[in-house]
Amino acid sequence: MSQSTSGALPPAAQAAGLAVAEGATRTSRRPNRWYRPQNVVGRVILWVLVVLFSLLFLYPFVWLLAASLKPKGQVFDNKLIPETLKLSNYAEVWNQLPLLHWMGNSILIAFLAATLVAFSSSLVAFGFAYFTFPGRTFLFGLVLATMMLPGAVTLIPQYLIWKNLGFLGTNVPLWGANLFGSAFYIFLQRQFFLGLPKELFEAARVDGASYFGLFRRIAMPLAIPSFIIVFLFEFQASWNNLQAGLIYLNAGTVDDFTVPLGIAYSMTKYAPGNGGQGDYQYVMVAALLVTLPMLVLFAFGQRYFIEGVATQGRKG
Repeated sequence: MSQSTSGALPPAAQAAGLAVAEGATRTSRRPNRWYRPQNVVGRVILWVLVVLFSLLFLYPFVWLLAASLKPKGQVFDNKLIPETLKLSNYAEVWNQLPLLHWMGNSILIAFLAATLVAFSSSLVAFGFAYFTFPGRTFLFGLVLATMMLPGAVTLIPQYLIWKNLGFLGTNVPLWGANLFGSAFYIFLQRQFFLGLPKELFEAARVDGASYFGLFRRIAMPLAIPSFIIVFLFEFQASWNNLQAGLIYLNAGTVDDFTVPLGIAYSMTKYAPGNGGQGDYQYVMVAALLVTLPMLVLFAFGQRYFIEGVATQGRKG
């Protein structure tokens, strides 16, 4: 009976049935993941762990928010609900500190650093991914080997270079070195470019496209997720770079400081031992306000970030 019924089905229906059966077999054979519990108890435990870790990571931000709303003398009482709310801290901080100058300097430096390193690393990565030449593997290995060098090894040579060029006291050293790419970002974007179909580039070459045209018209539009990932990483790293500001900007004025250097200066300014009055609530307000651009940046770039990571995972 079953044989006659199966024989009465059209060939397309039989093929569809076989495809469904094969899909069900693959699904049944799919291994269970430890982070995907199948029962209710496991899911409850997973959600409890997620909530606990979320609270753990949110605690510093909540503490900072509470400290920014407290009057002097209560900033470090570790209470998440202030006994006395002082909203005027957010208005007074602009008179106490040149926060707008610091944020403007940091935004400019971080944007230049992130844009330059993303573009230069993409260009080098495309060369390693597309071109085949003698010694390519060895040269790429040398590029990756630069990641093994501690920052302290290159700190003094870089300082001497910028000093001889006359850029001490300016923000050029904070973004100028990014003109030459970064080994980690080159590696990251090379892996992305290797996943692009070579037929696209071969067809473009037949149509007369130049090598730079391949990069500009084909590689870069397809590599937007990886470009944005590099941009986000470098923007965040540059925004929080206190060491470079201490080394190269101390010769300038206070208005030339970046956000990390400005907050460090504020802690010293309000320290009672240095003649300050202990007005650390203004430091907390400044620290909270300079955190907001990072949150906004990652909120807008989250879709591209997840897309880029997922694409890299499919290639692995």
